[in-house]
Amino acid sequence: MVGEFEYLILSAAAHLGEEAYGAAMRERIETTAGRSCSLGALYTTLDRLEAKGLVETWMSSPTQQRGGRAKRMVKVTRNGARAAREFYEAVIRISRGTAWGEGQLNRFRRTPYEG
Repeated sequence: MVGEFEYLILSAAAHLGEEAYGAAMRERIETTAGRSCSLGALYTTLDRLEAKGLVETWMSSPTQQRGGRAKRMVKVTRNGARAAREFYEAVIRISRGTAWGEGQLNRFRRTPYEG
């Protein structure tokens, strides 16, 4: 089973398809999930996902836009897609019967301590 951050990385790579590389994945995670994501944490997690066989990475050809530097491209493997699906389904299963899983967040009132 993958963890939450691994799931976000797998999902970002899947969404980006052939355009999946570090900086683009970071932007996708930050804008879509609303979560801060350092490139260091992203690349460390990519290394771990690759060691588990959940992604494949390779270096692209150098590009002019990047001052002649290559991009580390990312592709989700079949096992990576399976692991992401298992995580997603586990979250759905555990959320059933909760107010947030049933769309009833308004049942919770703000306390004086919440802004």
